[in-house]
Amino acid sequence: MINEFKDFIAKGNVMDMAVGIIIGAAFTAIVTSLVGDLINPIIGLVSGGVDFTNNYAVLAGDVPAGASLEAAREAGASVFAYGAFIMAVINFLIIAWVVFMLVKAVNRIKDAAVPAEEPAPEEPKGPTTEELLAEIRDVLKAKA
Repeated sequence: MINEFKDFIAKGNVMDMAVGIIIGAAFTAIVTSLVGDLINPIIGLVSGGVDFTNNYAVLAGDVPAGASLEAAREAGASVFAYGAFIMAVINFLIIAWVVFMLVKAVNRIKDAAVPAEEPAPEEPKGPTTEELLAEIRDVLKAKA
């Protein structure tokens, strides 16, 4: 069983996956910063600073009027935090769009870096079937 585990770990796929996870974690930090620090402030400026995070409904418990979501949770109230969910969906869509644009740009750069393959030289065309048959006919006539 230990040998099987060693074989599994030694396979290239596992190492590729590990590198992918590590790079993915680093890339996540970059995309999160890009969205949170650059894109969201611009969207907030354009949309007038709309933030749904503190929109919630109290299901059970006492919460002071106008309390933030965090204050309601600290008070021990059971809350239905639909605003936080809406903001999470909006952030997901923004992040997905940014990742899509980054991947598209990387693919464009990668395609430009790959030299175009030259077409293989065409092989000289030989005689057609009809030409071969006519040649055989002529040879047979000459021998007869």
